[in-house]
Amino acid sequence: MADAFHHAVSSARKWGGTHKDYLAVHQWFDESKKITCDFRHRALRHHAEGIALCVQIFGASITNSLGREVPTRWVAEQHVTEDFGWIPSFLDWVRAIKPEPWMGRVPKLEPAGGDEQ
Repeated sequence: MADAFHHAVSSARKWGGTHKDYLAVHQWFDESKKITCDFRHRALRHHAEGIALCVQIFGASITNSLGREVPTRWVAEQHVTEDFGWIPSFLDWVRAIKPEPWMGRVPKLEPAGGDEQ
């Protein structure tokens, strides 16, 4: 799936209503394309923890235009599964990140009450 719109059309086919009923959820998942418009944007929300956050933000269910209540989790899981074929965890993403020296550096803190001029 390349676009939030296409995910939303897929949701409408699956649970009824129109693509507009589901578009906000799918746009939320793909909002990170504003940061990096390649597959790496998915590391921010395309995982089990992102699905849980989506449910917190959008609520337990979405009532589509036919009046059918659809669990938000189903819509979120559909998005991630259409992109990957499975639902990774955030830990799966972290394990794939190559550690760099700057990631672990802790700057030395100045003592409180130092010289202020």
